[in-house]
Amino acid sequence: MIEELVSIIIPTYQHAEALPSCLRSVLAQTYGCTEIIVVDDGSTDRTQDVLEEFRDRVLVILQKNQGANPARNRGMQEAQGEFLLFVDADVVMKPDMIEKLVHALAAHPDCSIAYSAFRFGFKKFRGVPFDAQKLRHHNFIHTTALVRAADFPGFDPAIRRLQDWDVWLTMVEAGKKGVLVPETLMHAKTYGASRIGSSWLPKLFYAIPWKKLGWTPSTISRYQRAREIIAKKHHL
Repeated sequence: MIEELVSIIIPTYQHAEALPSCLRSVLAQTYGCTEIIVVDDGSTDRTQDVLEEFRDRVLVILQKNQGANPARNRGMQEAQGEFLLFVDADVVMKPDMIEKLVHALAAHPDCSIAYSAFRFGFKKFRGVPFDAQKLRHHNFIHTTALVRAADFPGFDPAIRRLQDWDVWLTMVEAGKKGVLVPETLMHAKTYGASRIGSSWLPKLFYAIPWKKLGWTPSTISRYQRAREIIAKKHHL
């Protein structure tokens, strides 16, 4: 079987510590037909020095700091693959992750997204079988999911939080579907505040009536505001 090209796009900002582990996990993949694109979104740490080790195998794009979604879209502009995989810079993938996601889409030609269970820091997310209605209530697909390039709309630069949820809802509204690989195929290491991704708190924190208490933690208020923006855009 002829392998189709997977374009792996890694946006990074201030991730000099995390990036080597991410890139080594990408280079260790059992699926051989890939291209790797790293978009450095204006990092001021040692990111460019760290990338020296990988420059013979990675296309590196350096741009002024614009945010995660513009960085992802910049990488997408350079991508040549039939499939796209957006990998956060603090994600470490199991060696067979891409292979299993590609096979999932090959086995489900009616689907445009293949995703897996994953770990986020110490928390394990077991994965939810695809359900468009459930997705409208909460996001269960990590940004690092394999998508058919022809079906992918790009990330909305105006959305600063819950970007992955926004793009999956946009695809669902266009009639696209996903398929779950029910294995834990990656680990988001969460190296602190500079990570490109979302923070996680237990559900009980979101259920507390903070307004009645007269104070809302900044993490909760930012999440609530982001959710309001997504709800308004997608008429949830």
